Amino acid sequence: MTTEPAISDEMLAKLGELPTQTLIDGLWVDGWPQAMIHGARTIFPGQKMVGRAVTLRFVPHRPDILKDKPKAADSPEYVAFELCGPNEVLVASSVGPWESIGGDIKFYRLAQLKVGGLVTDGSVRDTAELKDYGFPVFAHSSTAKQGPAVMQPWGVNDVIECGGVVVRPGDAIIGDDDGVVVVPAAMAERVLEIAAEREEVEQVIKKELRKNPQSPGKYYPFNDNTWKLFEEYKERGEA
Repeated sequence: MTTEPAISDEMLAKLGELPTQTLIDGLWVDGWPQAMIHGARTIFPGQKMVGRAVTLRFVPHRPDILKDKPKAADSPEYVAFELCGPNEVLVASSVGPWESIGGDIKFYRLAQLKVGGLVTDGSVRDTAELKDYGFPVFAHSSTAKQGPAVMQPWGVNDVIECGGVVVRPGDAIIGDDDGVVVVPAAMAERVLEIAAEREEVEQVIKKELRKNPQSPGKYYPFNDNTWKLFEEYKERGEA
């Protein structure tokens, strides 16, 4: 199995400065597949999240799976936790949106590790405690339900599907109030280049619309008028 080059901390920080919708646009321009994790919404609004993916895969409960799963600190979720730090985001694929992937005691360890964030297409418990832990949490919802009767943690740092999107260990995971976007490591540099330019162009369009109120359709989606306007603003030093 081939591995993609690691995303540097510097590039990670630059990706984290961009809004998720701009990153989505950057992927779309190069024809990349859907990249937004469906159902993962911020539990605590106003938080920004960025980090490299550490993946955790849950499977439906079955007695023999439970019997074979490593116990105590060797259980897959705890193994995954120990791979996390300030520049990592734990991405956990649940078997259903309302199923709990964990809560207070388990995630206290993530707080100790100063994890960059937690993402799941399932749910989380104990949100009052999680809020105090301070790291960003993106999930389908919160719940009082327990998880072990429904599913078990099984795979660590596999390629997983989370919220309809493929997540590969080491991908950049960026979250804000609009949702969570996966930027594949293979595309990170290109997306950063496209997205940064699009952000500049959109700011110019907004400046022009403030000065000369009119239909955005003249410039958006991007067309010849857009690029002509952008060049004019650059020449005047206003871009």
